[in-house]
Amino acid sequence: MDNAENANERTLGRYRDYLLVLARLHLGARLRTKLDASDIVQQTILQAHTHQAQFRGATEAEWLGWLRVILANTLAGVVREFETAARDLSRERSLEAALEQSSARLECLLAADQSSPSGGAVRGEELLSLARALSRLPDDQRLVVELHYLKVLPVADVAAHVGRTRPAVVGLLFRGLKKLRELLREPEEGAA
Repeated sequence: MDNAENANERTLGRYRDYLLVLARLHLGARLRTKLDASDIVQQTILQAHTHQAQFRGATEAEWLGWLRVILANTLAGVVREFETAARDLSRERSLEAALEQSSARLECLLAADQSSPSGGAVRGEELLSLARALSRLPDDQRLVVELHYLKVLPVADVAAHVGRTRPAVVGLLFRGLKKLRELLREPEEGAA
């Protein structure tokens, strides 16, 4: 692999945690037992690398949107494989919309008011930092934070989903958010 390919892989690798958060949120419970979200993200990154010349956008937001479409298509393909159902375009479009909503909720968690073009770039970096921080949380904390704040499930539904009591979920949310704030305050690896 030459230096340009290495640089491209590192660039696409920046989005791995972001895509992983979205894939985990939208991989159905039934398929989660059969598939690993990281495999779907790897397929998505491979597709993005293969078809990078087809990207027609200019901004980070457009790039993230393009990656979400590839992820939605990859998820839809995996669902088709496992359900052996005929292609359902409405389900595929619904998945794209759900991924878009989850990404918007990630941005809302950042609560950044940056309307300038440079602010948009900063927001994109913060979005990636948030996804990296989420991936560093303990699994139980990460899951309840994602379900409550990104899928917008009430605490009672999160408790039922994870098989814990409501007070236990509230505790996980509290500790997860506290740890998330700590992780977001840490300097990025490789930053000088």
